[in-house]
Amino acid sequence: MSSTRDLQLDWLRAFVAVVDAGSLSAAAPLLHRSQSAVSNQLQKLEDALGRPVLLRGPRHLSLTAAGLELLAYARRMLELQGEALQALRGPRLSGRVRLGVPDDYAASYLTPVLRNFASRHAGVEIELFCEQSTALIPRIGRGELDLALVSRDKASRGTLLFHEPLVWVGAPPYEAWRRDPLPVAVYEAGSQARHGTLAALTKARRAYRVVYNSSSLAGQLAAVESGLAVAVLTRCCVPPGLQVLGEKQGLPPLPEMAVALLRSTASRRDAAVEALHELALRTLAPRA
Repeated sequence: MSSTRDLQLDWLRAFVAVVDAGSLSAAAPLLHRSQSAVSNQLQKLEDALGRPVLLRGPRHLSLTAAGLELLAYARRMLELQGEALQALRGPRLSGRVRLGVPDDYAASYLTPVLRNFASRHAGVEIELFCEQSTALIPRIGRGELDLALVSRDKASRGTLLFHEPLVWVGAPPYEAWRRDPLPVAVYEAGSQARHGTLAALTKARRAYRVVYNSSSLAGQLAAVESGLAVAVLTRCCVPPGLQVLGEKQGLPPLPEMAVALLRSTASRRDAAVEALHELALRTLAPRA
Protein backbone atom coordinates (compact mmCIF):
# COMPACT_ATOMS: atom_id res chain seq x y z
CA MET A 1 0.00 0.00 0.00
CA SER A 2 1.12 3.56 -0.66
CA SER A 3 3.04 5.30 2.12
CA THR A 4 0.74 8.33 1.88
CA ARG A 5 -3.00 8.81 1.93
CA ASP A 6 -2.85 12.05 -0.08
CA LEU A 7 -4.75 11.95 -3.37
CA GLN A 8 -2.56 13.36 -6.10
CA LEU A 9 -4.28 15.41 -8.78
CA ASP A 10 -2.70 13.38 -11.58
CA TRP A 11 -4.37 10.25 -10.20
CA LEU A 12 -7.72 12.00 -9.97
CA ARG A 13 -7.35 13.45 -13.46
CA ALA A 14 -6.69 9.97 -14.85
CA PHE A 15 -9.67 8.57 -12.95
CA VAL A 16 -12.07 11.24 -14.25
CA ALA A 17 -10.73 10.94 -17.81
CA VAL A 18 -11.25 7.16 -17.84
CA VAL A 19 -14.80 7.50 -16.52
CA ASP A 20 -15.66 10.18 -19.10
CA ALA A 21 -13.98 8.42 -22.03
CA GLY A 22 -15.34 4.98 -21.10
CA SER A 23 -12.05 3.08 -21.28
CA LEU A 24 -8.33 3.32 -20.55
CA SER A 25 -7.48 3.22 -24.25
CA ALA A 26 -9.79 6.15 -25.03
CA ALA A 27 -8.57 8.19 -22.05
CA ALA A 28 -4.84 7.75 -22.73
CA PRO A 29 -4.64 10.20 -25.71
CA LEU A 30 -6.60 12.81 -23.77
CA LEU A 31 -4.05 12.62 -20.95
CA HIS A 32 -1.08 12.45 -23.35
CA ARG A 33 0.04 9.24 -21.66
CA SER A 34 0.29 5.58 -22.59
CA GLN A 35 -2.47 3.20 -21.59
CA SER A 36 -0.14 1.45 -19.16
CA ALA A 37 0.75 4.78 -17.52
CA VAL A 38 -2.94 5.59 -17.03
CA SER A 39 -3.51 2.14 -15.55
CA ASN A 40 -0.58 2.71 -13.19
CA GLN A 41 -2.08 6.01 -11.98
CA LEU A 42 -5.40 4.32 -11.27
CA GLN A 43 -3.60 1.61 -9.33
CA LYS A 44 -1.83 4.23 -7.20
CA LEU A 45 -5.17 5.92 -6.53
CA GLU A 46 -6.73 2.64 -5.43
CA ASP A 47 -3.70 1.83 -3.27
CA ALA A 48 -4.02 5.20 -1.53
CA LEU A 49 -7.74 4.66 -0.92
CA GLY A 50 -7.35 1.04 0.09
CA ARG A 51 -10.23 -0.01 -2.15
CA PRO A 52 -11.03 -0.26 -5.89
CA VAL A 53 -12.76 2.59 -7.71
CA LEU A 54 -13.31 0.85 -11.05
CA LEU A 55 -14.29 -2.66 -12.05
CA ARG A 56 -12.39 -3.56 -15.20
CA GLY A 57 -14.29 -5.97 -17.46
CA PRO A 58 -13.14 -7.30 -20.84
CA ARG A 59 -15.29 -4.79 -22.74
CA HIS A 60 -16.24 -2.05 -20.31
CA LEU A 61 -15.50 -0.30 -17.05
CA SER A 62 -17.94 0.36 -14.22
CA LEU A 63 -17.69 2.40 -11.04
CA THR A 64 -17.62 0.74 -7.65
CA ALA A 65 -19.55 2.33 -4.79
CA ALA A 66 -16.31 3.99 -3.64
CA GLY A 67 -15.60 5.19 -7.17
CA LEU A 68 -19.05 6.70 -7.51
CA GLU A 69 -18.58 8.58 -4.25
CA LEU A 70 -15.08 9.73 -5.20
CA LEU A 71 -16.07 10.98 -8.66
CA ALA A 72 -17.92 14.09 -7.47
CA TYR A 73 -15.04 15.04 -5.14
CA ALA A 74 -12.50 14.46 -7.91
CA ARG A 75 -14.34 16.75 -10.30
CA ARG A 76 -14.57 19.48 -7.67
CA MET A 77 -10.87 19.22 -6.84
CA LEU A 78 -9.85 19.44 -10.50
CA GLU A 79 -12.21 22.36 -11.11
CA LEU A 80 -10.80 24.20 -8.10
CA GLN A 81 -7.26 23.67 -9.36
CA GLY A 82 -8.25 25.08 -12.75
CA GLU A 83 -9.82 28.13 -11.14
CA ALA A 84 -6.71 28.71 -9.03
CA LEU A 85 -4.41 28.51 -12.04
CA GLN A 86 -6.58 30.90 -14.03
CA ALA A 87 -6.65 33.39 -11.17
CA LEU A 88 -2.89 33.34 -10.77
CA ARG A 89 -1.83 33.17 -14.40
CA GLY A 90 -3.83 36.07 -15.75
CA PRO A 91 -7.24 37.16 -16.99
CA ARG A 92 -9.91 34.49 -17.27
CA LEU A 93 -11.19 33.55 -20.69
CA SER A 94 -14.70 34.93 -21.17
CA GLY A 95 -17.29 35.34 -23.87
CA ARG A 96 -19.91 33.15 -25.52
CA VAL A 97 -19.69 30.19 -27.88
CA ARG A 98 -22.69 29.20 -30.01
CA LEU A 99 -22.42 25.47 -30.52
CA GLY A 100 -24.59 23.19 -32.66
CA VAL A 101 -24.95 19.40 -32.47
CA PRO A 102 -27.54 16.79 -33.50
CA ASP A 103 -29.36 15.06 -30.63
CA ASP A 104 -27.73 11.69 -31.31
CA TYR A 105 -24.18 13.03 -31.00
CA ALA A 106 -24.78 15.31 -28.00
CA ALA A 107 -24.71 12.83 -25.12
CA SER A 108 -22.20 10.36 -26.56
CA TYR A 109 -19.55 12.74 -27.84
CA LEU A 110 -20.16 16.28 -26.64
CA THR A 111 -20.67 15.65 -22.92
CA PRO A 112 -16.99 14.93 -22.07
CA VAL A 113 -15.87 17.90 -24.19
CA LEU A 114 -18.18 20.36 -22.44
CA ARG A 115 -17.43 18.98 -18.98
CA ASN A 116 -13.70 19.39 -19.55
CA PHE A 117 -14.13 22.86 -21.05
CA ALA A 118 -16.33 24.08 -18.20
CA SER A 119 -13.76 23.03 -15.61
CA ARG A 120 -11.08 25.06 -17.43
CA HIS A 121 -13.06 28.08 -18.58
CA ALA A 122 -15.91 28.76 -16.18
CA GLY A 123 -16.25 32.33 -17.48
CA VAL A 124 -17.32 31.23 -20.98
CA GLU A 125 -21.04 30.84 -21.72
CA ILE A 126 -22.00 27.95 -24.00
CA GLU A 127 -25.18 28.39 -26.02
CA LEU A 128 -26.17 24.96 -27.32
CA PHE A 129 -28.40 24.33 -30.35
CA CYS A 130 -29.61 20.74 -30.90
CA GLU A 131 -30.69 20.39 -34.53
CA GLN A 132 -30.09 18.05 -37.43
CA SER A 133 -26.92 18.43 -39.49
CA THR A 134 -28.98 19.63 -42.46
CA ALA A 135 -29.97 22.68 -40.40
CA LEU A 136 -26.64 23.23 -38.63
CA ILE A 137 -24.40 23.31 -41.70
CA PRO A 138 -26.06 26.35 -43.34
CA ARG A 139 -26.18 28.13 -39.96
CA ILE A 140 -22.39 27.83 -39.74
CA GLY A 141 -22.13 29.30 -43.23
CA ARG A 142 -24.31 32.24 -42.27
CA GLY A 143 -22.31 32.88 -39.10
CA GLU A 144 -25.26 32.13 -36.80
CA LEU A 145 -23.21 29.43 -35.05
CA ASP A 146 -19.53 29.39 -34.12
CA LEU A 147 -18.97 25.62 -34.01
CA ALA A 148 -20.97 22.56 -35.00
CA LEU A 149 -20.46 18.81 -34.71
CA VAL A 150 -22.21 17.36 -37.77
CA SER A 151 -22.51 14.52 -40.23
CA ARG A 152 -20.85 16.32 -43.09
CA ASP A 153 -22.33 16.37 -46.58
CA LYS A 154 -19.08 17.09 -48.44
CA ALA A 155 -15.61 15.62 -48.00
CA SER A 156 -14.10 19.11 -47.98
CA ARG A 157 -16.34 20.44 -45.22
CA GLY A 158 -14.85 20.93 -41.75
CA THR A 159 -12.35 18.69 -39.96
CA LEU A 160 -13.09 14.97 -40.08
CA LEU A 161 -13.11 13.42 -36.60
CA PHE A 162 -14.40 9.86 -36.98
CA HIS A 163 -16.94 7.68 -38.78
CA GLU A 164 -20.18 6.74 -37.04
CA PRO A 165 -22.00 3.58 -38.25
CA LEU A 166 -25.69 3.59 -39.05
CA VAL A 167 -27.74 0.63 -37.77
CA TRP A 168 -31.26 -0.70 -38.21
CA VAL A 169 -33.32 -0.78 -35.00
CA GLY A 170 -36.66 -2.30 -34.07
CA ALA A 171 -38.76 -3.08 -31.02
CA PRO A 172 -38.67 -6.84 -30.25
CA PRO A 173 -42.29 -7.14 -29.05
CA TYR A 174 -43.66 -5.94 -32.42
CA GLU A 175 -41.14 -7.34 -34.95
CA ALA A 176 -42.05 -4.69 -37.50
CA TRP A 177 -39.21 -5.94 -39.70
CA ARG A 178 -41.28 -9.01 -40.61
CA ARG A 179 -43.93 -6.93 -42.39
CA ASP A 180 -44.09 -6.59 -46.15
CA PRO A 181 -43.65 -3.95 -47.34
CA LEU A 182 -41.25 -2.92 -44.61
CA PRO A 183 -42.60 0.04 -42.56
CA VAL A 184 -39.83 2.61 -42.20
CA ALA A 185 -39.42 5.75 -40.08
CA VAL A 186 -37.09 8.31 -41.68
CA TYR A 187 -35.56 11.68 -40.92
CA GLU A 188 -36.35 14.89 -42.81
CA ALA A 189 -35.82 15.34 -46.56
CA GLY A 190 -32.16 16.06 -47.27
CA SER A 191 -30.93 13.96 -44.34
CA GLN A 192 -27.96 11.75 -45.17
CA ALA A 193 -29.34 9.01 -42.91
CA ARG A 194 -32.64 9.09 -44.82
CA HIS A 195 -30.88 8.99 -48.19
CA GLY A 196 -28.63 6.11 -47.07
CA THR A 197 -31.59 4.15 -45.69
CA LEU A 198 -33.76 4.37 -48.78
CA ALA A 199 -30.84 3.81 -51.15
CA ALA A 200 -29.86 0.63 -49.27
CA LEU A 201 -33.41 -0.74 -49.43
CA THR A 202 -33.70 0.07 -53.13
CA LYS A 203 -30.36 -1.59 -53.91
CA ALA A 204 -31.40 -4.71 -51.98
CA ARG A 205 -34.81 -4.70 -53.75
CA ARG A 206 -36.57 -4.79 -50.40
CA ALA A 207 -40.10 -3.44 -50.65
CA TYR A 208 -40.70 -0.65 -48.15
CA ARG A 209 -43.19 2.03 -47.19
CA VAL A 210 -42.34 5.27 -45.38
CA VAL A 211 -44.89 5.50 -42.58
CA TYR A 212 -43.31 8.15 -40.36
CA ASN A 213 -41.25 11.31 -40.84
CA SER A 214 -39.53 13.19 -38.02
CA SER A 215 -36.49 15.45 -37.83
CA SER A 216 -35.89 14.59 -34.16
CA LEU A 217 -34.28 11.60 -32.48
CA ALA A 218 -37.15 11.48 -29.99
CA GLY A 219 -39.61 11.17 -32.86
CA GLN A 220 -37.67 8.29 -34.42
CA LEU A 221 -37.53 6.46 -31.09
CA ALA A 222 -41.26 6.95 -30.55
CA ALA A 223 -42.04 5.39 -33.94
CA VAL A 224 -39.87 2.34 -33.24
CA GLU A 225 -40.86 1.82 -29.60
CA SER A 226 -44.56 1.94 -30.51
CA GLY A 227 -44.08 -0.79 -33.14
CA LEU A 228 -45.04 1.55 -35.94
CA ALA A 229 -41.85 1.03 -37.94
CA VAL A 230 -38.18 0.18 -38.01
CA ALA A 231 -35.70 3.04 -38.23
CA VAL A 232 -32.05 3.77 -38.90
CA LEU A 233 -30.08 5.45 -36.11
CA THR A 234 -26.45 6.21 -35.44
CA ARG A 235 -25.02 3.38 -33.35
CA CYS A 236 -24.01 5.71 -30.50
CA CYS A 237 -27.61 6.61 -29.65
CA VAL A 238 -29.38 3.23 -29.68
CA PRO A 239 -31.16 2.81 -26.32
CA PRO A 240 -30.99 -0.51 -24.44
CA GLY A 241 -34.62 -1.46 -25.11
CA LEU A 242 -34.30 -1.60 -28.90
CA GLN A 243 -32.85 -4.40 -31.00
CA VAL A 244 -30.11 -3.79 -33.55
CA LEU A 245 -31.14 -5.53 -36.76
CA GLY A 246 -29.25 -6.78 -39.79
CA GLU A 247 -28.98 -9.56 -42.35
CA LYS A 248 -30.80 -12.09 -40.14
CA GLN A 249 -33.86 -9.86 -40.32
CA GLY A 250 -33.49 -9.40 -44.07
CA LEU A 251 -32.15 -5.85 -43.86
CA PRO A 252 -29.32 -4.53 -46.05
CA PRO A 253 -25.99 -3.05 -44.85
CA LEU A 254 -25.87 0.70 -44.28
CA PRO A 255 -23.25 3.42 -44.86
CA GLU A 256 -21.33 5.28 -42.17
CA MET A 257 -21.64 8.95 -41.30
CA ALA A 258 -18.51 11.11 -41.58
CA VAL A 259 -18.60 13.19 -38.39
CA ALA A 260 -16.80 16.53 -38.66
CA LEU A 261 -16.24 19.67 -36.63
CA LEU A 262 -17.21 22.89 -38.43
CA ARG A 263 -16.22 26.43 -37.52
CA SER A 264 -17.62 29.68 -38.88
CA THR A 265 -15.34 32.15 -40.63
CA ALA A 266 -16.58 34.97 -38.40
CA SER A 267 -15.29 33.23 -35.24
CA ARG A 268 -11.66 32.84 -36.36
CA ARG A 269 -10.32 35.50 -33.97
CA ASP A 270 -12.51 34.61 -31.00
CA ALA A 271 -10.36 33.20 -28.16
CA ALA A 272 -13.22 31.35 -26.46
CA VAL A 273 -14.25 29.65 -29.70
CA GLU A 274 -10.62 28.78 -30.39
CA ALA A 275 -10.27 27.15 -26.96
CA LEU A 276 -13.38 24.99 -27.39
CA HIS A 277 -12.45 24.15 -30.99
CA GLU A 278 -9.00 22.90 -29.97
CA LEU A 279 -10.34 20.92 -27.02
CA ALA A 280 -12.99 19.23 -29.18
CA LEU A 281 -10.36 18.25 -31.74
CA ARG A 282 -8.07 16.79 -29.08
CA THR A 283 -10.91 14.92 -27.41
CA LEU A 284 -12.72 13.50 -30.44
CA ALA A 285 -10.09 13.09 -33.15
CA PRO A 286 -8.58 9.91 -31.57
CA ARG A 287 -11.85 8.16 -32.42
CA ALA A 288 -11.05 8.42 -36.12
